[in-house]
Amino acid sequence: MNKPNVLVVNDHPGSLLALKTMLQTSPCADEYEVVTASSGPDALRELLDRRFAAILLDVSMPGMDGFETAELIHSHPSCASVPIIFITAHYADELNRLKGFEHGAADYLISPVVPQILHAKIAVFIELEKKTLQLESQKKALAMFNENLQIQQMQDLRKVNAALQAEILERRQAERRACDLATKDALTGLINRRFLTEEIRHAIVRAARQGERIALLFLDMDKFKSINDTLGHDAGDELLIHVADRLRESVRESDYVARFGGDEFVVLMEGIHCYTDAADVARKIIDTVSAPVTLRSQRIRPSISVGISMYPDDSTSGQDLLRCADLAMYHAKENKHGGGVQFYHEELNARLSERRRLEYEMQNALENEEFELYYQPKVDGPSGHICGVEALLRWHHPRLGTLSGGQFMNVADETGQIVQIGEWVIYAACAQARLWLDADPAMHSLPIAVNIATPQIYADLPAVIDRALKLYRLPASCLQLEITESLMIDDVEKATSVLRQISKRGIKIAIDDFGSGYSSLSVLKALPIDVLKIDQSFVRDLGRGLGDNAIVTAVINMALAMSLRVVAEGVETDEQRTILHDLGCDEHQGFLYSVPLPVADLEELVMAAA
Repeated sequence: MNKPNVLVVNDHPGSLLALKTMLQTSPCADEYEVVTASSGPDALRELLDRRFAAILLDVSMPGMDGFETAELIHSHPSCASVPIIFITAHYADELNRLKGFEHGAADYLISPVVPQILHAKIAVFIELEKKTLQLESQKKALAMFNENLQIQQMQDLRKVNAALQAEILERRQAERRACDLATKDALTGLINRRFLTEEIRHAIVRAARQGERIALLFLDMDKFKSINDTLGHDAGDELLIHVADRLRESVRESDYVARFGGDEFVVLMEGIHCYTDAADVARKIIDTVSAPVTLRSQRIRPSISVGISMYPDDSTSGQDLLRCADLAMYHAKENKHGGGVQFYHEELNARLSERRRLEYEMQNALENEEFELYYQPKVDGPSGHICGVEALLRWHHPRLGTLSGGQFMNVADETGQIVQIGEWVIYAACAQARLWLDADPAMHSLPIAVNIATPQIYADLPAVIDRALKLYRLPASCLQLEITESLMIDDVEKATSVLRQISKRGIKIAIDDFGSGYSSLSVLKALPIDVLKIDQSFVRDLGRGLGDNAIVTAVINMALAMSLRVVAEGVETDEQRTILHDLGCDEHQGFLYSVPLPVADLEELVMAAA
């Protein structure tokens, strides 16, 4: 019986000699013959002349590389099942290994090859070839005596070969599964954070060598938590899958799109010429992602904020580039309408540090009694008498001084503290109303209006109000609520349900900053609204042009048709007051009458006007 053959293919003479020597010094070297080839075509010619138990095939060869050679070898019926062991110098490159198995590799060795490992792997295939040759020899001998026995032997051989093929297939599938687990996000199929980090490192090396730029786009879904809270986590996962698909559509095939964690994504772009290229891609992503999608019978319009960092402008470190893009993304989120794009700059470091410090200090503000309500009067248009007040939150910050709500409430919203602070405002306003009812007849008829944030709608707002009114033994007429148009647009059905419960208790509800949120007339008709507060941006320019006069006139006429009272915000001049009076505006509010005041100053103002 002839000895099995082993074919070694390598274009480098030194490597070829080293591999041949390793095989010839194996403990079982006398059981097989070693044949060498210095290229893919030479290897194919050797396969025409003899059969081989195994082939050691170099991946990186000029002309026809190892993958092409393997594909041609296995395409020929006579050598389709020859085991191929790829040899490569690319250490631990999982994608190269996967490619090798896809081209028919039975195994994979990393150069420099360890002799003992090579001997052990070759011994398996030599033993298998010896058994195959032995079975074939027995088959020929037994064919002379009994044809049925020959058939049985062939069946046994097929079973052995089938078992071997099944084992090889199982190993390939295991490698593929391991590769997917190591490199891909299970939910979206995008590459994962770990794989992205490696690709950023490789991209920086390439960019440094070629003198090119890299852009990192850090993306975060806007208001994703509210989708999970209202529609459920399954709907949130479905939305993430939609967004992942749209991100793939928005970028080049050469760009990497990764799910970084939660509702965060990162896009790695190589070969970027200038900042505008990255900005154009970011805007394209925002436009593509923002197309409406239906989740659980709810039609929503996703929004995403984008932060951008550039190599080498912002950093030469992959981790720092990610950090810079993350910082820029948080800066982009300061756009209250979402869908912002922001490039990184160093000032963001200081701003983020101050923001995090503010978040920490806010946690102790309630316990340390640092919050206080100021009150700004609302004046009856026809009579000029004070007819109500709006409660405005102030934070007596030990380090920064007195802060208005606009300076810190967005931080409270993002950190989840806004519900607790909003509840404190309701209780504080009710406590003050009780004091006025008990001690000051001049204050009895002044309802207190408090502003309601969107998260409070989902935090059982009617029950909170009921408890506050009961605790301080107040009639519902002492309290008013002011909501923004954006609250209604985010979830009309939920807002309508909650506000109707509150309205039935006898509490009046106003839409604050009306005209800035683009709500439709149908939304206004669906909600139990009592008051429209015209946004100060329209009041500010009254008398300067016909446009703003026409808008204010239209709002007042619409409110009159819907039996709603109208409050004009931001009244600062006598001219504005006169125009609003002539237009029939019910109430005025602004610095012309008073700035927001502490309780004692407000009481003094009311007594003086009585």
